[in-house]
Order: sequence, then structure tokens, then C-alpha cells
Amino acid sequence: MQVSNSRSPRRWLVGLLILLLVALLAWWLWPAAAPEHKDASAGRAGKGMGRPGFGGSTDPVPVRVEPVRVGDFPLYYKALGTVTATNTVNVRSRVAGELVKIHFKEGQQVKAGELLAEIDPRQYRIALQQAEGTLAQNQAQLKNAQVDVARYQGLYEQDSIAKQTLDTAQAQVAQFAGLVKTNQAQVNDARLNLEFTQIRAPISGRVGLRQLDLGNLVAANDTTALVVITQTEPINVAFTLPETELGTVLERYRSGASLPVEAWDRTDSKLQATGVLGSIDNQIDTTTGTLKFKGLFQNKDLALFPNQFVNVRLLADTLKQVVMAPAAAVQFGNEGSFAYVVNGENTVNIRTLKVGPSDGQNSVILDGLKAGDRLVLEGTDRLREGTKVEVVEDSSQVPATPGQQLQGQDAKGSAQSDPAASGTAPAKAGA
Repeated sequence: MQVSNSRSPRRWLVGLLILLLVALLAWWLWPAAAPEHKDASAGRAGKGMGRPGFGGSTDPVPVRVEPVRVGDFPLYYKALGTVTATNTVNVRSRVAGELVKIHFKEGQQVKAGELLAEIDPRQYRIALQQAEGTLAQNQAQLKNAQVDVARYQGLYEQDSIAKQTLDTAQAQVAQFAGLVKTNQAQVNDARLNLEFTQIRAPISGRVGLRQLDLGNLVAANDTTALVVITQTEPINVAFTLPETELGTVLERYRSGASLPVEAWDRTDSKLQATGVLGSIDNQIDTTTGTLKFKGLFQNKDLALFPNQFVNVRLLADTLKQVVMAPAAAVQFGNEGSFAYVVNGENTVNIRTLKVGPSDGQNSVILDGLKAGDRLVLEGTDRLREGTKVEVVEDSSQVPATPGQQLQGQDAKGSAQSDPAASGTAPAKAGA
């Protein structure tokens, strides 16, 4: 019995608290009209004092508007790109030997044919001399055989020797002629190997870091390159576009138009280089549904480096004289895109829109708006069809110059331009 008596006051207190909460919630949600005052200044002071929720306030909603305009809209396609060198060469030695000289500095810009390094040439000079000696020996034998043929030719005409002797001499001349050709090829090969001891740049470009040091023994076509040369002027940027965006690009590319390409940094805030669309791949990647492109950049200032990641913007086309609206004014609902339009009576109408391309700041409006319509940018959360609004900022209104304001200022104008008297200061704060 004592336990039941101790619980009764607790239940009574819990019930009383619940009733108080219900009463407080009902008072808060109950709409209360603002008190009417005959005095105009008192009416402004009491304006907007209704409790929030369920339309308690009938004051105009402060909004910021911007007009719809007509102009040219650049149609950009964005993608992620990778900078690729026009040509990349791993410089290796074609002959074996000791690396005795290096004639370049790391990171240096070199031209095609410029001397980069030298291999010990002594053994290749000796090989050339041996080949030249063998050639000279066989050339002498060939000359002697030719003299014999001429001698045997005269004796044969005098019927002093047999025909077989003449034929044998002529065959020996042909044999020595072939041997001389072989020796000449050996001389050329030895001379070429001697030239290969001087390693020269095969292309113009920038050399990278040296991979081999002086004194190392290198082999012909070794797996370790002496240095890597990349051609960076001009340079390419490889990127892909989805197949759904190929129509306009391919049509203009095949017509011979030059499509500008821009390369921006990773943060997409700094333009690094501008170029043109250089080439297009011949097939779509079935795994990603994209097509590969290459942009060509002259890169005179060397702003782009091979294997660098950039943000690519391809100017596919420029839409002429289209209706454009601020992207911030376009709203999205269950029935599609719409916007709040402020009419001449400062009330809001809802317009259903058909939206085209957008660049993040402006959107092309295909249907639903016309030039001059004023769209709500801020304050849309409290708007409905027919809502009364107060425009606190309109970018279509050009502010007057200080001289014009002084000429048109009078006592009445001063009172109207006073934010406190006109009541616009609280509206701006609320906006």
C-alpha cells in the first residue's frame, strides 16, 4: 500500500506537465493577428509581429531578383584530362662500352641531333681500321684479276690459250668483286658503330634526370635508359567525353571548324593554357561509353607538364541570342523545373520551365520565360503562388550617379530615401 501511495503524486505531476506542454504548443501555433493602429508609424512598428508558422505574418516577403536576359551562350563540355608529351624517347646506347662523357644537364632543353654523351670509341676505331685494311687488300686482288682477264682476252683472240682459261679468269674477277662489296659493308658497319659511340638526341625536347653516371659499362640496347626526352612544344592533353555529348562536337569537327580547348588547374580556378581540338579516336570504349580526344597546345610558356592532371573545357558551340536565366533562380520540384517570377504588382507567379544547357551561373531557358522577366534569387523558401513580395535588390535597376541624387533631393525625397522612415532596413536584414 505504501508503494502505490508514493507513485500517485508522481503520476499527477507527469500529467500536469503534459497538459502544460499541450497548452503551450497550442498557444504557439494559434494564429494571432497584429494589432491595428491608427498611427502610421505605430502600424509600421507593429508590422510583422505575428507568430511564425502557418502563415501567421501577412507582411511582404523580402526577396532579391534578377532579370532574364537574351545573349550568346558558350556551350562548354567539361572533362578530366591528362597531359601527354607529343613524343617520348628513352635514350639508350646502340653499342657497348664505358660511358666516358656526358654533355647535357638534367632538365635542359635540347635539339634533335645534339650530342648528349660518349662511349669509349677506341675499340671501334680499331675495328674500322681492320675493315678498311681488308677492303684494300681485296681491292688489290680484284684489280690484278681484272688485268689477267684483259691479258687472256687478247691471247684468246690470237688463239693462243684455251677458252677455259679465259672463263676461269673472268670468274675470279667476279669473285673478288663480290668480296670487295662485303668488305665495303664491313667498313660501313664499323664506321656506323664508331658514330654510335656519340649518343645524340633523336628529337627536340626536354631531358629528364640522368639514369647512368660516368664510368658505367653500358650494353647495346640496355634496359636502363641513359635519359628520357619528352617533346613538350607542342604538347597534348588527352580527355574523354560521353557518347551522349558527341553530336555537336563531331558535327563541327568534321566540318573543319577549329574547336577551342582550355586547360585549367586541379581547383578549376586558374586557366593554364589554351589550344585546339587536335584528334579524335576511332572507336567508343564500350566499358565506359566514352570517346577519347586530344587537344593540341603550343605550350610556349611550358605551363603544362607530361602526366599532369587538368580540367578540360571544350567549346563545342556558341548558342546565338538565347534566353538565359540565373542558375540560382531555377528551382526543382516534383513536376520539373520552375521559377518564381515577380510581376508588376510585386506578387509572385510560378512558371514551369524547360531548361537547356547550363554553365553553373546561367542556364538556357528553352520555354517558359522571356527577356525582362524578374526572377527571385533569394527568399524562395516562403513563396507561394500569389505571395506578396518586397524587392530589396534588383540588379536590373541602374543606380543613379551622386550628381543626379543631389539635384533631385528635397525634403520629401530625403524622407523617402531614409531607410528607417521607409521601413526597408528591417526587410534587408530579413532578406
